[in-house]
Amino acid sequence: MDLPVELFLALRYLRPRRTFVSVITVLSFLGVTVGVGALIVVLAVMAGFQQRLTEKIIGFNAHITVAMADGAVLYDYDKATDLIRKQPEIVGATPFVRGPVLVEFQGKMSTAFIKSAPEDGDDPVLPLKQFLKIGDWELRSDSVIVGTEWSKRYAAFPGDKITIYGPAQVRSFIQRNEKNPVVALPEQPIIRGVFQTGQTGIDFDFLLVSLEMAQHIYGLADGVHGIAVRIKDPEQAEAVKEQLNKILPPTLSARTWMDDNRDQFNAIGVERVVMACILCLILIVAALGLCSTLITTTIQKSREIGLMKALGANDRQVCGVFLFHGTVVGVVGTVSGTAIGLLILHNLNPIRDFLLYTFHIQVFASSVYGLPEIPAVVNPTQIAIIDISAMVICVLAALIPAVNAATLAPARALRYE
Repeated sequence: MDLPVELFLALRYLRPRRTFVSVITVLSFLGVTVGVGALIVVLAVMAGFQQRLTEKIIGFNAHITVAMADGAVLYDYDKATDLIRKQPEIVGATPFVRGPVLVEFQGKMSTAFIKSAPEDGDDPVLPLKQFLKIGDWELRSDSVIVGTEWSKRYAAFPGDKITIYGPAQVRSFIQRNEKNPVVALPEQPIIRGVFQTGQTGIDFDFLLVSLEMAQHIYGLADGVHGIAVRIKDPEQAEAVKEQLNKILPPTLSARTWMDDNRDQFNAIGVERVVMACILCLILIVAALGLCSTLITTTIQKSREIGLMKALGANDRQVCGVFLFHGTVVGVVGTVSGTAIGLLILHNLNPIRDFLLYTFHIQVFASSVYGLPEIPAVVNPTQIAIIDISAMVICVLAALIPAVNAATLAPARALRYE
């Protein structure tokens, strides 16, 4: 198949030669390859972090939380719960108690969070029973279910008894005097099971207890901290929240899972933008290298350019030679960068393990990020945007030397030939 003369000459100029120009051309290829690959890997990992964060929040927290607007304890919550359940978008609503406590086991003290859960685990708002890994789901007044990471750290397993100190015990100790010498005793539940969500932070920090025990630990009597609400579509949480705020008493306020974690999502969004901008600089540097290569090439090939124009080549054809040059660099660099990026994403965690066990380089610490593996989400649309942007940058970098070569006068180029 006969190639267009512009493409034929562009490929001819791209043939490796032992010149400094060839070295710069290779570096331009590598720059585009590294830039595209790094963009694909970093943005996929950042998207994975955002997705896992969303799953973590939605999986262990309610879509919407209804509580007192002033942060006080919520009493007489039955009417509000029934009103919420009647709304068409609501799947379920359950009162809850959640907060920090001190836990003692075999003389060791640790901080944790308690979270109330149904005794049988069948909760339409938070189906926590699916996370149970060891033991039985049994949350009576003397039972507790702990996370896998906490269980491993303190070697506490089903059948062991722990001691939980909460605000009720601290408050009674502070208020103790001669007239009121009674001190509230801490709870001493027995571990009935171990749950695992896959989120290191949750599996280490949270203990699941019955609502009755949680109320006793916090000294709430018949009160709760709020009402957990689950809706059909978590993405519609904002609209449902506005609807609930209209029908609920003014003393109650609804908040979405996005409201409670907005800072985290904003931080990830800013990091994604900043990382994308920094990595785009790699492509720009590669494009500048390509531009300098073509400028040098046009100077070296001025005699050939003049000869082409003297033989009848027009400005468009001469310009096309160098535009094809930049396009080939962009296409080849983009394709190779995409392939390398996808290959790295496919073997991301094996690469992490290899670096750790071979060179002792800790790339991703599970204890720091709260995830057992590096998350990544491959978005075809995002990859297409990166690839198209890289090729456009390379073509634009070739445009200036291409136009300069097209405007070269044949007489001037062949004056001394």
